[in-house]
Amino acid sequence: VQLQASGGGLVQAGGSLRLSCAASGLTFSSYDMGWFRQAPGKEREGFIYIDGSDGTLWYPDSVEGRFTISSDKAKNTVYLQMKNLKFEDTAVYFCAAGPRQQYGLQATHALGVAGMDYWGRGTQVTVSS
Repeated sequence: VQLQASGGGLVQAGGSLRLSCAASGLTFSSYDMGWFRQAPGKEREGFIYIDGSDGTLWYPDSVEGRFTISSDKAKNTVYLQMKNLKFEDTAVYFCAAGPRQQYGLQATHALGVAGMDYWGRGTQVTVSS
């Protein structure tokens, strides 16, 4: 299984970026896909998810609607569209895949890092203030 994340870079505050995560070696529809991020000195945390089978989305209220997750099942690819980026969004962003949970994506989020089986290498997003 391989998750290949791309699209990170340097952007000014208020700008936008789109990250991509191409998955290979897994049955996309059997997994929940999520984006996690890890800021310097902080733990890795998940913040947005999509059900690879039916496209259901979930994210906590703290995401504020500035981030959107989508998928292209034909390409086994998940996208993260980020807008109105803030300095505090600076982090390494990881895509991850975990088994679909019986109680949905909120349950996947509750499991955190432990709920994901496969990880991409991470892509750096730096937001300049």
